[in-house]
Amino acid sequence: MEDAVARPECSIEKALGVLGNKWSFLVLRELYKGKRRFSELQRELRGISPKSLTDTLRHLEANGVVNRRVFPTVPVTVEYSLTEKGGAFHVVLKEMKRWGAEWT
Repeated sequence: MEDAVARPECSIEKALGVLGNKWSFLVLRELYKGKRRFSELQRELRGISPKSLTDTLRHLEANGVVNRRVFPTVPVTVEYSLTEKGGAFHVVLKEMKRWGAEWT
């Protein structure tokens, strides 16, 4: 049995903690195309429930990956975009896409 010794957190674990779940990768994919409203994201991400999309966007916003901008309209308009931190992940996502095309 392994001792309960504290070990430094792996940077891959840290990255996965920031990104969250599988939907995060797909939300990022859509936001690399430009700013999107909630309804646009939901339309493009077939199979995601409104709750899952809301939870994913909140998680990404809390981790500094996504910006949320609210416009004072009736009804309220909310627009999502990438932060610099979110944009920096694009190179990783492109490599994942390349790998998926080659190996799946």
